[in-house]
Amino acid sequence: MNIDLNCDLGEITGTSSNDEAIMPFITSANIACGFHAGDPLTIEKTIRSAIRHGVGIGAHPGYNDRENFGRRSMYIDSEELRSLILYQAGAVKSMAEAAGAKLSHVKPHGALYNDAANDYEMSLVIAGAVKDLDSSVTLIALSGSRMIRAAKKVGLHYASEVFADRAYNDDGTLVARNIPGAVLHDTGTMIERVTTMIIEKVVVTISGKRIPIEVDTVCIHGDNESALSFVIALNAELRKKGIKPISLSLRK
Repeated sequence: MNIDLNCDLGEITGTSSNDEAIMPFITSANIACGFHAGDPLTIEKTIRSAIRHGVGIGAHPGYNDRENFGRRSMYIDSEELRSLILYQAGAVKSMAEAAGAKLSHVKPHGALYNDAANDYEMSLVIAGAVKDLDSSVTLIALSGSRMIRAAKKVGLHYASEVFADRAYNDDGTLVARNIPGAVLHDTGTMIERVTTMIIEKVVVTISGKRIPIEVDTVCIHGDNESALSFVIALNAELRKKGIKPISLSLRK
């Protein structure tokens, strides 16, 4: 059994970032494109680090909202949304190609991701923009969401994503971060949760209900303070159970 491990990286500039230490234990990197976080130099450094470690290179576009780290919903029309995706993902794609690599995937960030997961028209715009940018790219989207449906509609590769450190509502959406218990921190709990999702294809919601889930890739948030220790432990536990971490770019 194979699984992709993705992590949001390039979001912290300077020496305080764990990005380089995390890279050997993941298989796909979602690189901040400069709107919610990141900058051109950090993008290029993260791309080169991903190349060194054989990690898939992905664009992580978000709302133009650095003040709130892209975690506040914003209204933008379809034309602006399309250009937002093309601009950000296009930057990472061109920088990856300049370094001798290819863009593997696109994963919307934060509020943009959650808004699109519940809005089919938004999802269609995002999926269409990604396909027009590069039809070989994979769209990473919340398992069971409208983004998955949109990717199927436009004929784009997609990967169903689950979250190691986030609580789920009964409808399969993520619990809002301002609700107690929305973000998990205990390594043991998160590892057990991930292995259950992969092997049994279910997740236990915040209310205790077991709901079905599809798993192609598991997200580890790079800005979680326990991200490094968690991804090391998770990688080891998955391998122990015969689950091999492998990049989405190698699974097509």
